[in-house]
Amino acid sequence: MVFITQTALELGFMYALVSMALFLSYRILDIADLTTDGSFVLGMAVSVSMAAAGHPFLAVPAAMLAGAAAGFVTAFLQTKMGVPSILAGIVTNTGLYTVNLMAMGWSSNVNLLKQETVFSLFKETGIGGSWYEFVLAAVVVAAAGLFLIWFLGTRLGLSIRATGDNRDMVRASSVNPVFTVTVGLCISNALTALSGAVVGQIQKSADINGGTGIVVVGLACLIIGETVIGRGSVKRGVLAVVTGSVIYRFVYAVVLKTKIVPIECLKLVTAIIVALAIAAPTLKAYAALKKRKWAAASGKKGGR
Repeated sequence: MVFITQTALELGFMYALVSMALFLSYRILDIADLTTDGSFVLGMAVSVSMAAAGHPFLAVPAAMLAGAAAGFVTAFLQTKMGVPSILAGIVTNTGLYTVNLMAMGWSSNVNLLKQETVFSLFKETGIGGSWYEFVLAAVVVAAAGLFLIWFLGTRLGLSIRATGDNRDMVRASSVNPVFTVTVGLCISNALTALSGAVVGQIQKSADINGGTGIVVVGLACLIIGETVIGRGSVKRGVLAVVTGSVIYRFVYAVVLKTKIVPIECLKLVTAIIVALAIAAPTLKAYAALKKRKWAAASGKKGGR
């Protein structure tokens, strides 16, 4: 049980950065950014490749810059080329496949055998003991969460939040929505790439297909967290994504350990959970309507 808890916490915190990125793009900007899968692998590829070259610390900011560049391309396609947000993400994600191969030296995977990583170097400090991976992951997520809370409280951050609510109002307030969308997507994809960078170094490998379906998992964590914590302020949103990610990974670990659901069906189960969670408001309204109709019909029968 201790091993399951430790694994769930470690992976939950590392993948929480993806949910945090989706919180910014999906909840704040109201944009369905499908660049996530490619940005995650891009961060992983850049991080592992640079760590293999002997620069594990420099690999992390480099991965974030690469992710921000991917977000810029998606934003450019949306704001300047008139490409719908979903298609812009798909186009960028498709192009990133080749870019990711280039980052890995035209290989489908890269491994760190005897090279140092940020985790192996942190282990040498003795901080955290056997929980050193969780401690470092928690520090990274806490720093990212505090930055996001601070940034969305600045004038530019408030403009980004307003852009997601009403672009026409923002434009009428002499704020350029093109700029706010671009900054928002750059930060969002930088967070996704940061997650890939951390995961790549802890796994000591990068795979070209390592980000397949990560956007669905991120949405699942986001929605689970919002169901448990609720929606409201940015602080609550950041807390929700971390909580949801840990819960998802804990359930994932328990399922793998107990084999309640076949491993091959986990992606399908995740997709169903996301679909039901997104449709929850509509289903709730439909159930309330049916309840009112049933009450009205019962009242008419009782009055006869």
